[in-house]
Amino acid sequence: MSEASETDSPAATARPDPRAREARIDLGAIRANTAALRELVAPARVMVVVKAGAYGHGAVPVARAALEGGADELGVADIAEALELRSAGITAPVLAWLHAGGLDAAFASAVAAGVELGVSSLAQLEAVARAAEAGAGGPAVVHLKIDTGLSRNGLSPAQAPSVVARARELESAGLVRVRGIFSHLSNTSHDDDDAQLAVLLEQIAAAGAAGLCPEVRHLAASEAAITRPDLRLDMVRLGIAVYGLPPSPAIDVARLGLRPAMELRGAIAAIRRVPVGAGVSYGFTHRTARATHLALVPLGYADGLPRAASGRAEVAIGGERFPIVGRIAMDQCVVEIGDAPVAVGDSVVLWGDPATGAPSAEQWALDAGTIGYEIVTRVGPRVPRVPVG
Repeated sequence: MSEASETDSPAATARPDPRAREARIDLGAIRANTAALRELVAPARVMVVVKAGAYGHGAVPVARAALEGGADELGVADIAEALELRSAGITAPVLAWLHAGGLDAAFASAVAAGVELGVSSLAQLEAVARAAEAGAGGPAVVHLKIDTGLSRNGLSPAQAPSVVARARELESAGLVRVRGIFSHLSNTSHDDDDAQLAVLLEQIAAAGAAGLCPEVRHLAASEAAITRPDLRLDMVRLGIAVYGLPPSPAIDVARLGLRPAMELRGAIAAIRRVPVGAGVSYGFTHRTARATHLALVPLGYADGLPRAASGRAEVAIGGERFPIVGRIAMDQCVVEIGDAPVAVGDSVVLWGDPATGAPSAEQWALDAGTIGYEIVTRVGPRVPRVPVG
């Protein structure tokens, strides 16, 4: 490789012009992962969680692929996410469970669209009932959420009896239907999970004694759904595992037949030869140990690359791994390629399926001191999601 390997090199102009950055989303992987997990957790129902834009993968296409793979219903965090699915023509059951205050109008839209609502307080229950009574279309379908120890949203065991009693009254009035009771695990330890299950079952029994007959009880997300059959109850909520990433380091998703659905890639924008001792990127945290070639990749922390992975993470070019050197910047990062036969315009895979030789999102997470969930979810909006498969 020579100094001519710059943006205007003959090798560059002879190549097709790939996207500077894109996230390829393998919908075939979503379908296959959903089907494999559905078989694993049967006979429990399967809710696939597509909140936060389907963990950065694209909510609508992922939701459709998950349903094609056998999902029974879908889960999101908030009502706006649920209405996006409805606007796209998705009619499957959708549950939204995280609500701020003053949401009467949002509840009305949700009830009118047939969105099921997680209820974490008496005030929320009353607001949902008002929406149904105002003619939004009732009865409103709700799932009562119990705080079994996570100390986030949900009814505390002390609050639950009064809310259950009021829910029973609203059922009798035809304004609400309590379809489910649920909670969320901390994934701290086997004993902590057991303690949370005990609290939930106690509250379910109390609700039954008060006259409620919920048809679905749900507690387990991906990790517990895979590792704790006793926690699957009537339905599991599958999130990160559907995207082919491990919910915990102890779970080998490849052995379960799951594969990553996201491949983040770009194209080399420039290549230059530098002498020994050349500083690279801001702060010169890296200086070259030899005369070498550096490739510029137009993805940075604005696109989701964690700056904390600077000087640690690797990329794949032509199936070969190369290190990122120097600090990851907002729009770009630098890869040391030595004398490898790499040219401007060549594709660079930041993360994807390790079976193809690419670094995994989980490895990037380890390099950045975080979790795979954050790596895929934080991919920025200027990165096009390109469905494949």
